[in-house]
Amino acid sequence: MEALLSIPMLSIFLVPVLSSYSTSLNLLFFYMTWSTLVLSHSRLRVELFGTIAVRVLFFALPSLIFFLFDILTPSAAIHIKAYGATGLPGGKRRRRIRAKELKVAAWALFNLCLGIAMQGLLETLLVQTLGKRSALKVSMKLPMPFEFLTYVLHRYALHSRWSPMLARWHRAWFHSLPAPFPLSAHYDHPITYLITKFVPTYAPAIIFRFHMLTYLLYLLLISIEETFAYSGYTVMPTNFFLGGIARRMDMHSLMGARGNFGPWGIMDWIFGTAIRDSSSDGPSSDESDEPQDMRKAYEAARRKAASSSSKGRGPGRR
Repeated sequence: MEALLSIPMLSIFLVPVLSSYSTSLNLLFFYMTWSTLVLSHSRLRVELFGTIAVRVLFFALPSLIFFLFDILTPSAAIHIKAYGATGLPGGKRRRRIRAKELKVAAWALFNLCLGIAMQGLLETLLVQTLGKRSALKVSMKLPMPFEFLTYVLHRYALHSRWSPMLARWHRAWFHSLPAPFPLSAHYDHPITYLITKFVPTYAPAIIFRFHMLTYLLYLLLISIEETFAYSGYTVMPTNFFLGGIARRMDMHSLMGARGNFGPWGIMDWIFGTAIRDSSSDGPSSDESDEPQDMRKAYEAARRKAASSSSKGRGPGRR
């Protein structure tokens, strides 16, 4: 833990943001910080704690904040949710956390830790057991997720009759949620999570043997994307591209996984599986030109959330 909280580790992420020095001094200080970190810790330790730092700072913490914001201030959150109360944890406005929402948060964080543990296991196997070089390059010398891989695994592993067990697990876990909400990016059965989250993230880094700093930047971008894409919010930073990803994730869930299998939409456009969201006012709009299938999907999600809520209360807790 001291490595995660040490000045060299944190300065890698904070110095470019907080520093008021010139660009040249920033680069010099960054290089000195990185060199100190590599010389004072083992390669495996740098890789794992760097990965943990990025995941904690850019996914876990902001997602937990958004999650608590949705739970504790639902009246405020509902105004920036693309699908109103359906996008809140549990699909209903309330100021308390139920067991269902705790389960989603716990499994999401468990899967996040599982992916990091798998990364550490693979690196340990390569370096210490097999005597090979590390999968990622960690050196003092200073030097994107792949849409196709994500699309193929998502569509043909989790939504295909060719893999009925994986598809059943994915439906029972992730698609049991009426709509995405904070932390749900990593909520899934552990096996399906490793296939569709860990493999598309880590495989390109191994294949091209990323430099550790390249991998941390790559992981940082993925973490920011996951944090906002699964938030369900209509208002977010850099809305011009994150907003589109968020809407695709929303429509994937609301339309029963009929399309939008890739986060960026390129492969969906090529294979004709894109779901168009032409409603700018969200499902609460009464505009006559709103697509009927989107309206039906939204109403079905609301009924599903209401049914789940009523079952969870039980006969003695009404």
